[in-house]
Amino acid sequence: MKHLKNNYSYTIKLRCIVCGSESHFDCNEDKSYIKCTNCGKEYYNGYEELVSCNQNQIEEIKEIATQRIKQDIQKDINQIIKKTFK
Repeated sequence: MKHLKNNYSYTIKLRCIVCGSESHFDCNEDKSYIKCTNCGKEYYNGYEELVSCNQNQIEEIKEIATQRIKQDIQKDINQIIKKTFK
């Protein structure tokens, strides 16, 4: 299969639900507490809470990834069919 990539990886930057910042976070060592230093929002359940608050964004990226994989698979299938019936 020519079109399928070896790795479909995406980076999702978690955002503060108050100010939208992606890079102003302080946290304790085990990430069980996170604070946005831009607006002061505190996530008392840490990383898990921040991930939960960003579920819509995560779902959008999952949908994009799924569509790209489906497109690549369809391209591969089309090529295989072309080669088979040449």
